[in-house]
Amino acid sequence: MSEDADEELTYAETGVDIDASEAATAALVGAVGDIENTTDYAGLLDVGDRYLALATDGVGTKLLVAEALGDYSTVGVDCIAMNVNDLVAAGVEPVAFVDYLAVEEPSEEFSEQVGEGLSAGAEAAGVALVGGETAVMPEVIRGLDLAGACVGLAPKDAVFPGEATVGDALVGFPASGIHSNGLTLAREAVTRNHDYDDPFPGSDRTIGEELLEPTRIYADLLPALRERDVHAAAHVTGGGWTNLSRMGAFRYEISDPLPAQDVFTFVQEEGNVSDEEMHRTFNMGTGFVVALPEDDAESLAAATDGEVVGEVREGEGVGIRGLTLT
Repeated sequence: MSEDADEELTYAETGVDIDASEAATAALVGAVGDIENTTDYAGLLDVGDRYLALATDGVGTKLLVAEALGDYSTVGVDCIAMNVNDLVAAGVEPVAFVDYLAVEEPSEEFSEQVGEGLSAGAEAAGVALVGGETAVMPEVIRGLDLAGACVGLAPKDAVFPGEATVGDALVGFPASGIHSNGLTLAREAVTRNHDYDDPFPGSDRTIGEELLEPTRIYADLLPALRERDVHAAAHVTGGGWTNLSRMGAFRYEISDPLPAQDVFTFVQEEGNVSDEEMHRTFNMGTGFVVALPEDDAESLAAATDGEVVGEVREGEGVGIRGLTLT
């Protein structure tokens, strides 16, 4: 056991300060100037009777787990998912995707594996892969980095308003696991006393394989969402449950949260991570949340694998599992 095995880990201490990241993003946006028709999850371009939407994201340090295992076959799914899910959170149907693969040195083996994941993700999301770019940059990249951009279309009246209403019910949809956020903290936690190829407790998989479980793609929910009066949606990514504040300045009271998968308990115990830090960093079992009237919420839950998890109230912050996140 390492000397710091009992030290409580935080995301900032492992190198990712969410507050600093948000400040840097605000500085970038401020320097760029006014950006038209931008939602919290996608940029919208008016093309007549519809919006053309764009989102961009990457896989992040999950790639380091893939590198350690020598298995890049699933990270393409993550890349598709992180972009597609942002469009779905805006009420937009994803249509096409382009990838950007930057490498230290070219490798047919991992490029083929990345391509397999992109293909699987595109099929699951119902989007077309319309090309991409591979850049060899040995002085800039160590290993590889994978990112992409997704384009979508939506009738103007189909885009979610983007703001919840007091009295709305909240429907949560299960995550597939840790998804593609918080891996810097998760990696630091689990490697304190383990290797990635060690068995994951109670499973026939390794710890690394558990961390590489691909991000769930929520595109299949869009038809059911559009049939109901959805006011806003949140893709629970970086910042964990504080993402709900993107739906407006309200109190989000989570009275019946979905269960968190075992991987979160393992990360928390191995890294001695506080409950608050876990909920500020990870999805904790819920990857997507929708705010809509109570009757529609019950109907949506019955028609999908979602569950009513709470409600929108006057106030501020997110109340969940005895915590208040602001």
